[in-house]
Amino acid sequence: MTFEQPKIVIVLRDDLLAWQENNVTAFLSSAVTAAYPELVGETYRDADGQEYLAMLGTPVMVMVADGARLATFRERAATRGLRIGVYTADLFATGNDVDNRVAVAGVATEKLDLVGIAVAGERRVVDKVVKGARLHP
Repeated sequence: MTFEQPKIVIVLRDDLLAWQENNVTAFLSSAVTAAYPELVGETYRDADGQEYLAMLGTPVMVMVADGARLATFRERAATRGLRIGVYTADLFATGNDVDNRVAVAGVATEKLDLVGIAVAGERRVVDKVVKGARLHP
């Protein structure tokens, strides 16, 4: 899917520890990259020709909100047909992708203990989804 004016936002729950914020942000950034490879830019090269990994070609905004707002954002995204990445509190206790997916699969949508979400899409739509979040300090 190509976005005319893409925007990527990760919203973290506002009560996470610093290491949790970093962990959730990294995992959710990878979710966006996997879902939307067209948002990845070109390979980087330094002046000596050494190549480095490509990165997302669109800035990633990191915001914060409380748990109730995260659930609201998840619902707003769903009603607008947007796919999102989720990170739940249960995932802090797992150690691999298989266990992560089992942990999410065992909880009903409305009962997910969200600590972070990632959303990518058209700027105007994403802005409506995350309305009420504030920039990460």
